[in-house]
Amino acid sequence: MVSRPGQVAPGCGAPRFGAALLPPIQTLRLVPDNPHLGGTVLPMQTIRVAEVLATVSLTTDVAAGMSFEKGLQTCAVATRLARLAGGDDRHVRVVFETALLRSIGCTSYAPELAALFGDDVALQAVLKHLDVADDALLDGLTRDFGNWAGPDPARLARTFLEMFPTVGVQAMRHGCETSRDLGPRLGVLPESVAALEDVYERWDGRGIPEGRSGADLSPAARTVHVAEQAVLAYAVGGVGGAVAEVRRRSGGHLDPALADVFLATPEAALAPSDTTDAVVPVLEAEPLPHATVPFGSVPQLSAVLARIVDMKSPWLLGHSEHVADLAEGAGRVAGLDEKALTELRSAALLHDLGRVVVPAGIWDRPTTLTAAETERVRTHTYWTHRILQRVPALATLAPIASAHHERADGGGYHRGDPVRELPLTARIVAAADMLAALTEPRAHRPAYSLPDAAKILVRDADEGGTDKEACALVLAAAGMSAPRRPLPDGLTDREVQVLRLAARGLTSRQAGAELSISPRTVDHHLTHIYDKTGRRTRAGIALYAMEHSLLPRTDSGNS
Repeated sequence: MVSRPGQVAPGCGAPRFGAALLPPIQTLRLVPDNPHLGGTVLPMQTIRVAEVLATVSLTTDVAAGMSFEKGLQTCAVATRLARLAGGDDRHVRVVFETALLRSIGCTSYAPELAALFGDDVALQAVLKHLDVADDALLDGLTRDFGNWAGPDPARLARTFLEMFPTVGVQAMRHGCETSRDLGPRLGVLPESVAALEDVYERWDGRGIPEGRSGADLSPAARTVHVAEQAVLAYAVGGVGGAVAEVRRRSGGHLDPALADVFLATPEAALAPSDTTDAVVPVLEAEPLPHATVPFGSVPQLSAVLARIVDMKSPWLLGHSEHVADLAEGAGRVAGLDEKALTELRSAALLHDLGRVVVPAGIWDRPTTLTAAETERVRTHTYWTHRILQRVPALATLAPIASAHHERADGGGYHRGDPVRELPLTARIVAAADMLAALTEPRAHRPAYSLPDAAKILVRDADEGGTDKEACALVLAAAGMSAPRRPLPDGLTDREVQVLRLAARGLTSRQAGAELSISPRTVDHHLTHIYDKTGRRTRAGIALYAMEHSLLPRTDSGNS
C-alpha cells in the first residue's frame, strides 16, 4: 500500500497551487497504511499502481472518443516536458498521475450529454480539440458534428455553443466531484487530484468550470494541456504539426512559458518510442521510487474502474460490484483459494470496462435497439479484453473478464467460444453478470424478483447459454442472506430512497411521483442528503450510492 504525504484535495473553486514548482518529493513509504488501498496481502506479489492508472487511461480514452493509447502518449510527453521545464521529482510525479487520470470524470455526465446531443462519446472527442478562441469555431464544429450528428449538424453546433456556458460547466462540476472521490482511492497525490479540476480550464481564463487563468491554474494541468495538444496534432501532422498547434495556442489555451519549453526542443519532448507498446515508455517514465501495492489490493483498485464504467448510465449504477459480490460468493462456494478469489473478484469488477465505448443513449434506450446499435453493444466485450490485455499486471484477467457473453453452444460473443473451454472463473462471471442484470431495473423493463431471475438463469443454462455448474454456484451464493446493514452517515430509509432516484437523474417532481410524496418534500430530503454525504452533484450522489452499496438489489438486506 502507498503512503502519500499531503492533505485532502480542494474542491472546485478552492484555492489553487501557485505558479512555482511544487516542493521536493518525499520518499514514498510502501507500507499498508492507506485505507483506500487495503486488501489481503499475498507474500511476494505486488503490482505497480502505474499499471492500474494506465488501465484507467486506456478506458477513458475510448470513453471520450479518443484514439486508443492517446492518454498514454500524453503521459509520456507530459512527463518529459515537466523534466525539460526543470521540475523536481514530486512535480514530475504529479504531472505523470494527472496525465493518466486526465479524463477520469468522462462518464460522470454521459447520460445528460447523450440526452442533449445524442452521442456523448463523439461529443467528448470534439471537446478535446475545441478551441473557443478560434474565429472559425462554428464552421469547425459543424464539420466535426457532421460525422455523427444527423441531418442538421449546423443546428446542433449552434445549440452546443449556446448551451456550452451552462451545460459545459455543469458537466465539469460533475467531473470535479468524481475526480475528488475516485482519485484518492487510486493512491495518487493530493496535488494530482486538484490538477484534475483544471483539465478544461485555459491560460486565458476562457475555460470551464470556473474560468481560472494564468498562474492560478495547477502547474501540472498546464503541462498536460501542452502535451495533449502536441500529441493530438502530432498524430495528424507529425512534429511539424505539433509545433504549429502548440505555437498557435500559446498564450490562449496554453501557458506560453511551457509552450516555449516544448517549442525549443519538440523532438526531445515527443521522443517517439522505439517500441509499438505505449505502456512501456509510460512505465519507464514513472519517477522513482515506483509506487506498488500488494496483489490483494487489486480488487480495491478495480472497484474505481468499475465505478467509472457504471456511471455511464443511471441504469448501470452498482452493477459491476453486484456482479463481483455474486462471483466472489460463488467462488467461495466452489472452494477457490484466496489468490483465485482475488482474481475472480477483480475480473468481475472489470468485466464491463468496454461499456464506456458505447454511447450512453444506447444503454438508456427503453425501446428495441437497431441492428447497428446491437453491433455497437457487442463491441464492449472486445474492448474489455483489449484494455486489460494491454497492461501486464492485469493481462491475466482479460480472458476471465471478457467472456461473459459467451454461450455453452458457441453462439455468444466476442469470440464465440463454447463456455466449456473457458476457466470456471470466467463461467462464474458470466452467470453472475446475468443474474445481477436480471435483478436490477433497466430502461426497458423493471427488475425481476430473485426467484423469477433464478428460473430464467436456469432455463438459459438448459438451452445452451450459461454454464450449468457456474449457475448453480452463483445461485447458491445469491441464496446466502445477509443481515441488514446500518445506513451510513445517519441517512434514513426515506433519504436512501430519494438518493437512489437522484442518482438515476430523476427530477424532484419525478421522484415525488414515484414515492408518492411532494416535490417540496423531495427537496427537503435532498438537502439533508447533501449535508450528510458532502456531495453536490448527481455524479457525486451516484458514486456515494455505489461506494456504500445503497442501490437496490433483490438480494440486498437493505430496504
